[in-house]
Amino acid sequence: METFFEDYQKRRLVERVDILTAINILRSQGYDEDEIITEITRVFYVDLDEYNDLVRAA
Repeated sequence: METFFEDYQKRRLVERVDILTAINILRSQGYDEDEIITEITRVFYVDLDEYNDLVRAA
């Protein structure tokens, strides 16, 4: 994901399905587990509790 956003332009990811979709997209683009959290928080405001629950469940 090469697009740069200002903080006020970031979309919020709070729903499990939206977070999971973002994770799957990043995985399909070749990001590994350590890079995913960095990239997803750079582009979105993420509910980290939900993110961590999804990662633990996977």
